[in-house]
Amino acid sequence: MGSIQRISVISIPVSDQERAKAFYVETLGFDVIADAEFGQGNRWIQLAPEGSRNTSITLVTWFDDYAPGSVRGNLIEVRDLDEARVELTHRGLEFEGDANVTPWGRFLAFADPDGNRWSLHEPSGPSAGGMGTT
Repeated sequence: MGSIQRISVISIPVSDQERAKAFYVETLGFDVIADAEFGQGNRWIQLAPEGSRNTSITLVTWFDDYAPGSVRGNLIEVRDLDEARVELTHRGLEFEGDANVTPWGRFLAFADPDGNRWSLHEPSGPSAGGMGTT
């Protein structure tokens, strides 16, 4: 194995960190790993799915060339997509249509308050937990 071990943090560009933090914590149920000032007037807000620390996100406002709402294609894995849809709908999340069924599982799209697009993913088949591994 090479020296690269894992993806640690994904930066999500947002226009309002407090609003985004409320969405990811209150609506999606993420845990707050860190919320601290750094540098000159910047704030590091790092979040992860409840109980997970393998990969986290940080809500960024300091990259001039990374526009809020520009993220696409990130997946959040769930055990049961139907159960997750009911739970998150009760918390106020609005989904974009019906689930998309593929050989790799079912996907259900939504966006955060800035328009960053995500999908819930319920894996299926023999490669559940991985997208088409060979």
